[in-house]
Amino acid sequence: MPQPLSPEELDALARKRANAKLGWYLHALVYVLVNALLFALSRYAFGTRPWSVYPLLGWGLGLVLHGVSVFLLGSGSGLRERMVQREREALQRRQERP
Repeated sequence: MPQPLSPEELDALARKRANAKLGWYLHALVYVLVNALLFALSRYAFGTRPWSVYPLLGWGLGLVLHGVSVFLLGSGSGLRERMVQREREALQRRQERP
């Protein structure tokens, strides 16, 4: 069972997680704005060939991976904490063996 965090540690972890989430939201906002502009350019300024789909998909993959790192694997997330706990227990069992 993990040790309870001190109020200072809780505050630091909460700030770190909030900053990571805000960073993702900003990333998503810029993604939407830039890709809307690229779509408009590809449709109205440079003809009907939909070349704007390529940056949309590439950057979209980066946005998804960023979201996974923030919301699923980020510091203090449930998945990461469970994995750390399993590793800690495995190391303790290995250390206790003669």
